[in-house]
Amino acid sequence: MASQNVALCVLIAVFLHVSLGQTPPKSEVLPEFLALLENHTVTQGRDVFFTCVVNHLQSYKVAWIKSDSRAILAIHTHMVAHNPRLSVTHNGHNTWKLHVTNVQPNDSGTYMCQVNTDPMRSQTGHMKVVIPPDIMDLDDTADSLTAEENGDLRLRCRATGNPKPVVIWRREDGRNITLRNEHQGIKRMPTYEGEQLHLRGIQRQEMGSYLCIASNGVPPTVSKRYYVNVRFKPLIKVTNQLVAAPVDSDVLLQCYVESSPKALNTWYRNNGTDKISTELHLKTFTLGVKLLKDEKHDISEVIINDYAYQLNLTIRRLDKSDFGTYTCSAENAYDITAASIRLQELQIPKPTITSPCNTEVIGKHAWRKPTEKKKYESDLTPKNVGHTTPISRRNSSSSLPNIVNKSRNSVFPAPAPAPAPAHSAPTQLDAQNGVRSSRDLQLRHIGLAVVVLIIFNCD
Repeated sequence: MASQNVALCVLIAVFLHVSLGQTPPKSEVLPEFLALLENHTVTQGRDVFFTCVVNHLQSYKVAWIKSDSRAILAIHTHMVAHNPRLSVTHNGHNTWKLHVTNVQPNDSGTYMCQVNTDPMRSQTGHMKVVIPPDIMDLDDTADSLTAEENGDLRLRCRATGNPKPVVIWRREDGRNITLRNEHQGIKRMPTYEGEQLHLRGIQRQEMGSYLCIASNGVPPTVSKRYYVNVRFKPLIKVTNQLVAAPVDSDVLLQCYVESSPKALNTWYRNNGTDKISTELHLKTFTLGVKLLKDEKHDISEVIINDYAYQLNLTIRRLDKSDFGTYTCSAENAYDITAASIRLQELQIPKPTITSPCNTEVIGKHAWRKPTEKKKYESDLTPKNVGHTTPISRRNSSSSLPNIVNKSRNSVFPAPAPAPAPAHSAPTQLDAQNGVRSSRDLQLRHIGLAVVVLIIFNCD
C-alpha cells in the first residue's frame, strides 16, 4: 500500500515538472495583426502600397516577402531586394508599409507581411496590374486600304492590354457596315466584332472612314481610323437636259458627278465653229470651246460626299449668242465621260394694252342714237289734241302711239271717242311711263356729257 502511494506521488511530480517547463513566462505576449492586408487592382504606371499593422511586436521583426517567387523584399526597414521601385516605411509604432511605384505587369502577385515568431505569423494581400488597351501599328499604308469597285478589302486591327481587349468596327458617319457572303448573302449591321474586317464586293457607297475601337474595362478606350478608298470610272447625271431662260437673265446649269479618284472637270460650249476632239481610253468627244471663270461665266463645285459633287455653271446676262449646247466632262485615271445641256430662249409674251380712245369713240356712237330718237319723239309730240288735258314733259314718251293712232284714223275713219272731261286726272299707266321716261332722259344727258369730255381729251 505504501509502495503504491509513493509511485503516485512520483507521477504527479513528473507531470508538474513537464507542464511548468513548457509554459512561457506570464509577462510575454505574442505579436498580433490588427488589420487584414488589402488587395489591390492597379493600372500600369500608377503607385500603390500595402499596410501591415502589428501590436506587441517586442523583439520580433516584420519582413516583406513576395509569395509566388519566395523572394524576401525587406526585413524591418532594411531593403533586401535590389529594386529601386520598392521601399518600406515605419511610423515608429506598429505600422509598416511596402511601397511600389510605377507599377509594371511583373509586379502582379501575392505579397506577405510576416513576423518571425515560432511558429511564424503572417498575412497576405494580392496585387493585380491591369493595362489599358492599345492598338498596334501594323504599318497599313493607303495602298492596302484601296480597292477597285466590286473588289475585296481586308482591314486588320490588333489590340493589346490586360485583360484582353474586345475589338469592334463601326463607320465614322454612322451608316451600316455591309458584309457579303456567298452562303449568307448580304448583311448590314451597325458594328462588327473582331480584329479583321473583310469587305467583299465593295461598292462606292462603302467608301469612307472606318473606326477600330478597343476596350477592356480599363480606361481609356482607344480607337484608330482607317480610310477606305474605292476606285471607279466617273459618272455624270444631268437632271434637266433642256433649260429655257429669257434674255437679260442669269441661268444655272448643273451636272451631278461621281468619281474616285476625283475627276478633272471642265465645261465646254458647243457653238458649232471651234471644236476640240479629245481622245482617251479609245473614246472621242467633240466638246467645243472650253469655258473659264470670268465676268460672263461662274464655275463652281459643291461637295456632296466622299465621291460625289455638283458642277455648277452660271451664265450672267443672257443674250442671243449664249443660247446653244453646253457640255460638262469628267476625267480620271480610269475613264472620261461627258453630258450635254441644251439652253434655249424663253419667249415671254408682252401684255396687249387697249387704247382708251377707241373705247371712248365706241361709247360716243352708242350714246348718239338714243339722243336722236328722243329728238324725233319730241318733234312728233302734238301740241293740242281735241279737248284733252295738256300732257307734261314726263309723258312725252307716250305721245308717239297717239300720233300713230291719229294717222290710222285719217286713213280708216272710225267713230270719234267720247270727249273726256275738261279737268280729268292722268291715268296710273301714264304716270309710270312719265317717271320712267324722265329717268332715261337724265341718264342719256349724263352719258352724252361724259362722251363729249372724253372726245375733247383724246383730241
